[in-house]
Amino acid sequence: MTMKTLIVIPTYNEADNVERLLGRLMNVDPGIEVLVVDDNSPDGTGDLVGSFARKNPRIHLLRRPGKQGLGPAYLAGFQWGLARDYDLFMEMDADLSHRPRYLPVFFEKIKNCDIVVGSRWMRGGKIVNWPVYRVLLSQMASLYSKIILGVSVNDMTAGYICYRRKVLETIDLDNIHSDGYCFQIEMKYRALQKGFKIIETPILFTDRKAGDSKISRHIVFEALLKVWWFRFQKNRFRMTG
Repeated sequence: MTMKTLIVIPTYNEADNVERLLGRLMNVDPGIEVLVVDDNSPDGTGDLVGSFARKNPRIHLLRRPGKQGLGPAYLAGFQWGLARDYDLFMEMDADLSHRPRYLPVFFEKIKNCDIVVGSRWMRGGKIVNWPVYRVLLSQMASLYSKIILGVSVNDMTAGYICYRRKVLETIDLDNIHSDGYCFQIEMKYRALQKGFKIIETPILFTDRKAGDSKISRHIVFEALLKVWWFRFQKNRFRMTG
């Protein structure tokens, strides 16, 4: 890998997972750097990451004063990285559901596109250990947004993603105010409206073994309603940024 890569990982109460994840990421490629965006986790996640960061210059910590949501955490991480000289930006969960072993595949495929999405809903993709209702919820949310927005991406709610720097510089991050599923949908849709090319790659997604899921009813309903707003903002998305 020749491109300098920043993996952005939002955390809130992930002390049980973050040490193992950081260890695995540091072993994937020496060109990888990690930025953990911690929302003042009560379980001490931020302090734990801070101790790792003091020992390893490839690990960085961005502390925020409180729990502000997944979308804003990613945006803060992207802005931090854009102020520095990174070429690629990864979104990745802290709960070990996104397996680091797929990273070399992302880095190979990004050579031929602008965005690589780790997809659960294409041939070869799969979810393990999720309850049936969550599988159906995620699958239907992706299908719903795909149909309403008229796009070809199968996993619109996916959160294991690689972006070229140019994408984040172009799609007007300051005007993205979504969270959760909705944030993932909006980022992909805005990029597509700007003409960027997205490739999906199949992944095995494994449910967390420690900690609690951050999915809420509000996040689901926001996605259901805002997808229509995205559709009617199509022309504005093309022109802004």
